[in-house]
Amino acid sequence: MVWRISFVASGMCSGGRIKHHLKHNIWRQACHVIIVGFQAQGTIGRALVDSAKYIRLWGETIRVAAKVHTIGGISAHADQNGLCQWYNHFRNRPSVALVHGELTAINKLAKRLRDDLTAPEHVPHLGERINWKVFFMTDKTRCL
Repeated sequence: MVWRISFVASGMCSGGRIKHHLKHNIWRQACHVIIVGFQAQGTIGRALVDSAKYIRLWGETIRVAAKVHTIGGISAHADQNGLCQWYNHFRNRPSVALVHGELTAINKLAKRLRDDLTAPEHVPHLGERINWKVFFMTDKTRCL
């Protein structure tokens, strides 16, 4: 048996080399997949973390026979406390558009920014266009 360890960074397993590694190995019972960090809903990574029996890659349904392991608590993203601490160093409270993350977490962060830090925040809806010049070019945008 040939052993291989592949370290592949690709967000939520949704693009790049990881998809090729999964296609060629996820169906093998002898394989192990270790997922480090948060996986957003609707992604292949989240499906694997949630014990999916099958995943779809390039229109093909593939059975998951590999053992999937997760290591939680490791992420390149700051948590809510870290983001609020970072924002708190800005003078004059610049505007914040929250556009990345799951909606429940985004809404909690927006509320905290608004209530605790008096931040002018906005959570755009899917497909909304933001005029960045208008959004950011106010007297409140002078930072640090």
